Amino acid sequence: MSDNRLSVFKTYKLYVGGKFPRSESGRVYEVTDSKGKWLANAPQSSRKDARDAVVAARKAFGGWSRATAYNRGQILYRIAEMLEGRKDQFVREVADAEGMSKSKAAAVVDAAIDRWVWYAGWTDKIGQVVGGANPVAGPFFNLSTPEPTGVVTVLAPQKSSFLGLVSVVAPVIATGNTAVVVASADSPLPALSLGEVLATSDLPGGVVNILSGRTAEIAAPLASHQDVNAIDLTGADAALAKELETAAADNLKRVLRPQPVDGAADWTADPGTHRLTAFLETKTVWHPTGALGVSGSSY
Repeated sequence: MSDNRLSVFKTYKLYVGGKFPRSESGRVYEVTDSKGKWLANAPQSSRKDARDAVVAARKAFGGWSRATAYNRGQILYRIAEMLEGRKDQFVREVADAEGMSKSKAAAVVDAAIDRWVWYAGWTDKIGQVVGGANPVAGPFFNLSTPEPTGVVTVLAPQKSSFLGLVSVVAPVIATGNTAVVVASADSPLPALSLGEVLATSDLPGGVVNILSGRTAEIAAPLASHQDVNAIDLTGADAALAKELETAAADNLKRVLRPQPVDGAADWTADPGTHRLTAFLETKTVWHPTGALGVSGSSY
């Protein structure tokens, strides 16, 4: 083998609608490790890319939201299986992105895969936790059930490039929503690699769409987009979050502004169920029981 062989560098692309487009603007930006060493060129998404991602997410919402909770759980578990098979790649990318040793990065990746499995297990259980039969006066069944909100924009954590990413994306899709994810601006490579895993899993195209670039530039059109139903501001700083909250109010988006945010958040802690319920709506249905009167007779 020749010692002069040139390495084949990986080309990272966006993940939109189950495909891997370059940014329509043709722009890229340099991604470096914690010591400033060049790692790759990542696509710098434009407003047009953001709008395309929303179109893909809306198109996928009908089928994904109507899928059985059990089926969604199976698909999420399949993704965890594939992450396990590509663990070495993610360990390397997380170590470079977050400036940690390979052993610490391995622990982070293991935690992220376990977190994905944990959310996969909740798909067919969250309905029993937040839904149920309501006691009412009268011959009626009164049932409340959770339903997905719709298309959710997720600003991924800036500091936790993989565990934090999984922690904000998995609960959104586990409950039947579709997602437009804005990856960490400085450390987007684990997120873009996640897109490669999703593309070869059973997850329908468009359920998760991943954009890289400058967070503020991509988030602005998403926050004001009339076909986006909710937004998670985890990866936004205080000033940007305020601007996005104002824009999101135009069509009454649900807004999740978690505290503490990003760098102050402990992503290894028990996540609880609050992210599962953050983007759920409650539908209440009344139905006659069949009783014909106070005598207790029925048909």
